[in-house]
Amino acid sequence: MTPDPGWGVYDRWSRAPSMGQMIMPHRGGVTKRGGFDLLIHFHGHEALRKEFVKAADGVVLVGIDLGIGSGAYSSAFASPYAFKQLLDSVERAVAKKTGKKKAYVRKLGLSAWSAGYGAVERILRQPAGKRVDALILLDALHAGYADERQRTLKVAQIEPFIAFARRAAAGEAFMFMSHSSIVPPGYASTGETASFIVRQLRGKPRRASRRDVLGLDLVQRYDRGGFHLRGYSGDDKPDHCAHLGLMADVMRVHIKPRWKTPKGRR
Repeated sequence: MTPDPGWGVYDRWSRAPSMGQMIMPHRGGVTKRGGFDLLIHFHGHEALRKEFVKAADGVVLVGIDLGIGSGAYSSAFASPYAFKQLLDSVERAVAKKTGKKKAYVRKLGLSAWSAGYGAVERILRQPAGKRVDALILLDALHAGYADERQRTLKVAQIEPFIAFARRAAAGEAFMFMSHSSIVPPGYASTGETASFIVRQLRGKPRRASRRDVLGLDLVQRYDRGGFHLRGYSGDDKPDHCAHLGLMADVMRVHIKPRWKTPKGRR
């Protein structure tokens, strides 16, 4: 229910993709050869759009909402053809709008809030997942327990995220993770998975204190290469939802300088 800043340089949602909806600049945002940059977000696409347009001015955004739990997102991308069809459909839509017959995805990013990580996990395991340059997880990575009493994670479930974090830490990609302090019943919290991934990087989050967007209070952070972790207090539903508000700064501080997307305009 945050205020709507409008659409910036973007047109309204289009149902051109094979799944979900997309927005792209009214004009521009494409190189002379037809290259464009694409961010695909899973779960909460309209709330995310309000933050995205505050900073983005050229990146094409696809938003996909499939349900409450991560299972719906995982099932939708169980076949690698689903993701390939999605990319192909976006390229066709951009080609039609811009007149660039050979429009193609230049830089590719995946973003997820809450249950949306289920789609990302599937995609990163597929050959097309190697094309992903940027990964944004907004209070969005859970895992089951191999031993709930010992709180031992089922590491196999998050292996693609660990591998991507290592790439990002080495400067080969970009990854942003945020977590709340919510402790869910029967499975690992986003705080636990984030801490586990940082340990795989042989790192340790440091304490931090800062008032952030939508009332979020920063309590810890970790940065290495292109990997960035932000941990927040808050253990209620509004605290979880507030993580969507981080997208504007992620776009402004990290994605725009990294991708140098051609600017769009009205």
